[in-house]
Amino acid sequence: MSGNLSTAGVEETLKDFWVSRPRRPHEGRKVAGVAAGIAERYQIDPVIVRVAFVAMALCNGAGILIYLLGWLWLAQKDDEVSAAEALIGRGRSSTPVPLTILLGLACIPATGFFVDGGFTMVGGVLLSVGSIYLLHRNRGALNRPTAVNEVNPVDPTTTQTTRSTPPAWDPLGAAPFAWDLPEPTPTVVPVQPSRPPRRRSRVGGLTFGLSLVVLAGSLVASSYSTWFTPTHTIGLVVATLGLGLLVGAFRGGGGRGLIGLVVPLSLVGVAMTSIDFDTIGDSDHVGDVAARPASIEQVQDRYDTNAGEITLDLTGLVATEPVKTEVEVGVGSVDIRVPANADVVVTCHTGLGSVECLGTESNGRDRTETVTDLGQDGKGGPELELDVRAGVGKVVVSRG
Repeated sequence: MSGNLSTAGVEETLKDFWVSRPRRPHEGRKVAGVAAGIAERYQIDPVIVRVAFVAMALCNGAGILIYLLGWLWLAQKDDEVSAAEALIGRGRSSTPVPLTILLGLACIPATGFFVDGGFTMVGGVLLSVGSIYLLHRNRGALNRPTAVNEVNPVDPTTTQTTRSTPPAWDPLGAAPFAWDLPEPTPTVVPVQPSRPPRRRSRVGGLTFGLSLVVLAGSLVASSYSTWFTPTHTIGLVVATLGLGLLVGAFRGGGGRGLIGLVVPLSLVGVAMTSIDFDTIGDSDHVGDVAARPASIEQVQDRYDTNAGEITLDLTGLVATEPVKTEVEVGVGSVDIRVPANADVVVTCHTGLGSVECLGTESNGRDRTETVTDLGQDGKGGPELELDVRAGVGKVVVSRG
């Protein structure tokens, strides 16, 4: 395909992108080669693509979802098809089938974040897709994959001719059976030009210094404004470092060392915006908790642990008065079983994880479900009021 893709319609551009989509290279990759493949296909600095993925990852994980999809649907070099296409029998891929299945399963919670992530997540995904579309529309004609028949064209009308004279390497014609062999081609060894020494860029040092200024300024400003929280401060520092990476990329790749700061700070930022830290650290206990009270007197006002599993079995509880208790885990899981005939009012919450609250299920970030369930026999059983919380983990409340 030739010509400028900027004049093509949306449908033609999308079709052309799919046909000539990037391939994940073996060299220059950091994880799966998605960013390196995009950069190689459209001839741009891979640092720009990696910074874009990191920035989109801060949008409630939008970049993670896009990267997983790229890992699944962009074929690796020397493979016939992508990992996802190989899974449905359309060709060969070097990606192991178990890994392909795990990647597909990993897309499920990532898609859940897309649904529940609000405007930030949806906007991040749409921005990523739009950026790839515009990139292909303007640079899709560059570095296009070449078909095999374009590399070694064969004219079907051409027929083999028989040599009538001996080759130059056999002037006496002593080997007439080998006259059809081609003339030897002298081997030319290309001389590699020496690369000029790369000029040391000052972008990295200037950006690092500016990020320290931003950090110090945010710490000072936090005394005057509640907006400068640790999460917002990390976001400002990451934005400063990311801007430096972009400037360095356009100036010949300077500032690559900043990636070692951007990636861990970005992961910390994602964790701080996703995890409910208010439920972590409230308890003095670490480890599993198991209880099976049989009377009201044996029911504690609160069951908690910083890390572990809490198992509370109330199926044997004999209660003539309302029972109220709180259950909270920082990192781990909660499993509560209530009597089949109990009248239950329960609030289930998780900062990051899943909730199964008497038949009501949800998963993702900051999930809360409040359920009132009188059981199959209706009103008249033991009255239970439960407040169940997990910072990171799973909450399950079921009937025995």
